[in-house]
Parts: sequence; structure tokens; C-alpha cells
Amino acid sequence: MKLLHRSLQRCVVRLLILLSVLFSSALVIGKLSAHAASAVTIGGPFTLSTPDGTTVTDQTYRGKWLLVYFGYTFCPNSCPTMLLDIATALEELGPDATKVQPLFITVDPQRDTPQVMQQYTRSFDPRIIGLIGTSEQIAVTAQAYGAYYVRHGPGSNEYVIDHSTYLYVMDPEGKFVRAFRDDTSGECIANLLRGLLKSKPGDGAAG
Repeated sequence: MKLLHRSLQRCVVRLLILLSVLFSSALVIGKLSAHAASAVTIGGPFTLSTPDGTTVTDQTYRGKWLLVYFGYTFCPNSCPTMLLDIATALEELGPDATKVQPLFITVDPQRDTPQVMQQYTRSFDPRIIGLIGTSEQIAVTAQAYGAYYVRHGPGSNEYVIDHSTYLYVMDPEGKFVRAFRDDTSGECIANLLRGLLKSKPGDGAAG
């Protein structure tokens, strides 16, 4: 009986030690995951050009709330839908729209020439600025925002581009606040922006 009792005691001790090790490991992994998540940033320095040839950087738009969207003018559905929603949001905001600057960054520098970009964005709302650049400049900017794009199809002009469809909101200090899904209506974007415009930079919560 004593041997059985001692054996049971050893098993219980070993089990407790094992549980303690597993719990400690879970805490460490949790802390590492939290640290990794907090280290992820959206947005950053970029250098691009407007259709009229003006070079702009992320610093150019300091003091404005930015709506940043990556797409291309030959996009069959998501881009025109989002730009329509942005135009609707600007109309809904009324005078407050002057505090917001929408940026449409092309992921198709081959076909989105300055003239094409200017005509395209103006067809939705003249307040939307189209930005272009070299393939390298666009790649750097997209990477900073965590946006992706992949070209599909043969031929020099007969191709489509799969791309991310989030609308990024950056505060006047250039910090990421939140992202809108591509199915968010213009009215909803405007309502959420009204709340953000009343807050101080850095107070918004990502979502």
C-alpha cells in the first residue's frame, strides 16, 4: 500500500510539474504573439506622383484624414464600387469633407497613365486624387500598407489584377486608424468618419 501511495504521489507531482510547464509555455507564447501583433504597422513613407506630375509623399497630406485605396482603372467591379462609395461619403460629410483626402493608388502603372488616372478619378469625384509611380515605388507603398496585388493573364494589355480591397483610414498624423471592407456603403463610411473627425489624432481604434 505504501508503495502504491508513493507511486500515486509521484504521478501527481509529475502531472503538476507538466501542467506548470505547459502553462508557463502558453504565457510565453502569448506574450510573444502579443508583441508580434503590436509590432505590425500599416502605412509609412512613400513617394508617388499626381497625374499633373507633382511629386507627393506621405508628409504632403499631414493634417488631413486619409482614405487610401489600392486599385486600377481597368478594374471591372471592386474599384468603381469603392470609388462611388467614397464619393457618396464625401457628399454625406458636407463641409467636413474638407478634412478628408481620398487617395486612389494604382497597382497598374503600365496602363494607368497620368491622363487615364486623372479622367478616371474625376469621373467619380474631383476631390479623389489618383497617385501613380514606378513599379518599385508602388510595390514599396503597397507593402507598407499590407496591400497585395497579383497580375493574371497573357498579353501586354489583356490582363486583370487581383488586389486587396480594403479602404485604409489614416489620421492627420499618418497613423492607421481602421480599415473599411469593400462592402461598406458610402453612408456608413461617412457616419463612421464623422465620429473620427471629432476625435483627436491617435484616439481612433483600428477595426
